[in-house]
Amino acid sequence: MERRTFMQAGLGAAAVAAGMAAAGAVEESKMNIVVAADPFALDLKDAIKEHLEKKGYAVTDVGATKEAELPFYDGGAAAAKMVQSGKADRGILFCGTGAGMCIIANKFKGVNAVVVESVFSARMARAINNSNVLTLGAMIVAPWMAKEMVDVWLETKHTEGLPEFAEFLKDACTRVNALDTGM
Repeated sequence: MERRTFMQAGLGAAAVAAGMAAAGAVEESKMNIVVAADPFALDLKDAIKEHLEKKGYAVTDVGATKEAELPFYDGGAAAAKMVQSGKADRGILFCGTGAGMCIIANKFKGVNAVVVESVFSARMARAINNSNVLTLGAMIVAPWMAKEMVDVWLETKHTEGLPEFAEFLKDACTRVNALDTGM
């Protein structure tokens, strides 16, 4: 079945979810995750940071805190540099809508950031696009939903649940990354 037909037939979401559930996904070794928020999204960032630490992830916070404000473009850049350099495996960034942090992070070569607003879009950001930075909006996503989104994003592998498209998706990521002219 062609990609377009697969998704249009309504089989996409169901098939992907079933394939991913069958695959399992929690990695045994925990990742190093960098987080950053602007002052507007501190509460959401703090909730996710606590959630990640309880799950055993190493978390580095390079954004605003209650004691020190930092604009989204500074915190987002600091986090993206950590992902770019390999000092962090993944990044999770927070601002009002998630869009500002996403724009900043994508300025850095090797960083593939995506703003998501659902568990399904978080899963697909990894399975289809192999994103290494997730951005969330405090005006859009409640903490309980953000926790689910972060968990599924961290646990999903590139092409997971999409075996018939794996070759295409891997090639697509290689071609997209070749277009990257950032620093």
